[in-house]
Amino acid sequence: MLRLKTFKENVIEYIYVISKQPILLRDLLIANRQYNEGMHVEAAKLGFRLILSRAYFVYTIFILFMLLPIFVLTHQKLAYVDAHISILGAVIITAIIFMGFNCFRSKLRDIITLKLIKKSWKLHFPYFSYEEYSLKIEEIFEKSLKHEISKRNLEKYILDNLST
Repeated sequence: MLRLKTFKENVIEYIYVISKQPILLRDLLIANRQYNEGMHVEAAKLGFRLILSRAYFVYTIFILFMLLPIFVLTHQKLAYVDAHISILGAVIITAIIFMGFNCFRSKLRDIITLKLIKKSWKLHFPYFSYEEYSLKIEEIFEKSLKHEISKRNLEKYILDNLST
């Protein structure tokens, strides 16, 4: 079945370079734990990299589509306002735009992180849905760290604990 990509998926593929290498099980479990705790996951562990110039380009287009209609509608009314107020408004809008880029980049990073975790989850745990088992497997992974389970036996340890 042919599935069309959403606008968000196209933007993410344009902004990020994604490695074709599969994510190692231990890296997946660490990334899942960090993501569940609300932390940023190390990009190299999941195999993606931001192309900053493309991110700036997409963000600029996004801002133009948002602000241009507002500027067109308010230009006539603001043309006769004191210059000091206009300068102050320009400074505030510029600050909001620059702060917004960091939020934009952070949000896209969270989206790509979750996408890659889910994709790798299907590879390592094909019979366990991410939504249902991510927290359970995170707990089992924590236990494996305490019991010092080797990387080689980690998958077996997790699957054995899931079955009990």
